[in-house]
Amino acid sequence: MSTLYFKYQAFDSHGKVQSGQLNADSEREAVRILQGKNLTPVKIQETRQGASRIRNKKISNTDVLDFTNGLCTLVEARVPIDKALRLLEGITESPAMSELVLNLLRDVKEGKSLAEALEIRPDIFSKMYINIVRAGEEGGILDQLLPDLAEFMETSAKTRQAVISAMIYPIVLLATGAISVFLLLIFVVPQFAAMFEDAGTEIPPSAAFLLSLSAGIQSYGYLFIVFIVLLVIGWKRLDKDPQTRMQKDSFLLSLPMVGTLILYKECAVFTRTLGALLAAGIPLIRALRVSREVVVNSVLTHHLTAVEEDVRGGAGLGISLEKTTQFPTLLHQLVAVGEESGRTSSILLKLATTFDTYVRNQMSALVSALQPALIIFLAIAVGGITITMLSAVFSMNAVEF
Repeated sequence: MSTLYFKYQAFDSHGKVQSGQLNADSEREAVRILQGKNLTPVKIQETRQGASRIRNKKISNTDVLDFTNGLCTLVEARVPIDKALRLLEGITESPAMSELVLNLLRDVKEGKSLAEALEIRPDIFSKMYINIVRAGEEGGILDQLLPDLAEFMETSAKTRQAVISAMIYPIVLLATGAISVFLLLIFVVPQFAAMFEDAGTEIPPSAAFLLSLSAGIQSYGYLFIVFIVLLVIGWKRLDKDPQTRMQKDSFLLSLPMVGTLILYKECAVFTRTLGALLAAGIPLIRALRVSREVVVNSVLTHHLTAVEEDVRGGAGLGISLEKTTQFPTLLHQLVAVGEESGRTSSILLKLATTFDTYVRNQMSALVSALQPALIIFLAIAVGGITITMLSAVFSMNAVEF
């Protein structure tokens, strides 16, 4: 299966110019194909249809992790890279991943290193991933670094999955409760309005409020949906301007509990990436630059830029981190200890585990407190509506009696 596409112009046996498109594993093979058709190529240009097709297909983190584990196993078995990629293309179940591996194989066969082939796909492979592979190829220790890279990805995936799993139940509970309240206000409460009108009695203030709220939702409820959509769009647009993004990220960090969770999550990503890069033999300045780019919060990225400049000027990493006053005390203290003992990379990786554990524990505690609070709140909301309307009906019956 060929995944490289070429546009060509060639002369046929009658001297006429022919143009078209073909697919081949390389430009040399494309020339051979044209010559086999009695065409003399004068222009061959590679197109990017293969790459665009991959971008149009979803490649998940699980696919990349499976690819890394498979490559790790084959490289540890001393299988050459090109043969390893050919084997991986045959065993992967994802069509998009299979096509990606074929493109990697094509680039490697054309003389590129694996890191150079990965670098063409920055939307799939992170800079940390590419730098570790490059360090392994340059130092001839790819078989030693790939297991650490695979473990890094597995740990990150587990942490991400733990956070997502912890939030699923509260989100479902909140959505179910909100839908229940809206259904009561839209379909159930209006039924009481006709009852009160027929009775001709005065409606209690609490019931009158619910009836007015119900009428408002029925008439202008769509505005609430429009407001939510505009709010989401506006929140995302804040990221387009660096200043507003900085303000948004600063606001998120200042939130109680949530800000601490964001800080520790970002610290876990930063320390794990930096530790993995240093363990792979990447120079500190280069490792800091790559690690800074994996941090999402722009406020922390700004401080890490200052840390990089301080380290470039000769300052210690621990002192530079402490100078920002933004990161946890544990981070700069243990990094300083690691610099003194020459074990910075291993300490950073242990710190990443510590931060991950903190995030998981805090998420569990937050969800444990959030679940009963949501249940109580929803019970009060649904029960309050029901009791209010029933009380109004009972009071109306009492008056009639």
